[in-house]
Amino acid sequence: MCIRREKRMLDIIKVIILGIVEGITEWLPVSSTGHLILVGDVLKPSMSAGFMEMFNVVIQLGAIMAVVVLYFHKLNPFSPKKTGKQKMLTWQMWIKVVIASVPAGVIGILFNDILDELFYKPFPVAVMLILYGALFIIIENRNAHRKPSVNRISDLTVPMLLWIGFFQMLALIPGTSRSGATIVGALIIGVSREIAAEFTFFLAIPAMFGASLIKLIKFGFHFTGAEFGLLMLGCVVSFGLSIVAIRFLMGYIKKHDFKVFGWYRIALGGIIVIYTGVQILLG
Repeated sequence: MCIRREKRMLDIIKVIILGIVEGITEWLPVSSTGHLILVGDVLKPSMSAGFMEMFNVVIQLGAIMAVVVLYFHKLNPFSPKKTGKQKMLTWQMWIKVVIASVPAGVIGILFNDILDELFYKPFPVAVMLILYGALFIIIENRNAHRKPSVNRISDLTVPMLLWIGFFQMLALIPGTSRSGATIVGALIIGVSREIAAEFTFFLAIPAMFGASLIKLIKFGFHFTGAEFGLLMLGCVVSFGLSIVAIRFLMGYIKKHDFKVFGWYRIALGGIIVIYTGVQILLG
């Protein structure tokens, strides 16, 4: 009984750590899924592999609620505090979110299992961390003396939305970072950093709800009481840390570019390659 209680407490601590990792890394362009895979590989929670695969996705619901809370007025087309024009612009924004969500939605539904089987591993995560880290640095250096051509979400055209949606689709590969990919795509076409970050927050709402629903259906909703409690705990922790991470990012990019995240990704990817190589050598 004592051993079982200690094991349960250890799992609670591990879930709290995973919730912290998700809440911080979901909104910073460094790949939350990649970090969850890597941290989970180190922590090795006692839950089943199937549960952990589902947990790493559904825990994002906590992060999503942080966006809903922080941007509720901006997201709400029914707000009595908005004028008729403002309500119309809010509906237009949601239409833009839906359009940009189409590429990732279609590919995610068709190839979700294949992508998980191929790329849900440390080495592919490392490769994508390094690749997109380099892209951040290259793009920010290119944009250093350019003024953004898009400073409002209302300025985004359909071709721009599909371009951003294409980059969000690439984030189905773990290690890419959904926020990182969409921000990279937006920066390439001249969207300002603030709007690129804000729009990627809004794009996350249908993307994460959809991904979570797919994982829950695949898992079958067959939770034990303990598993459900751990899932809810992870979501609550993720929510709290996401509030902090979003506020930090939006304040940070008003004065800085994204290159620091690029260097972080490259460094982390290099560490993972070395770590994976040592594990292979040790057998």
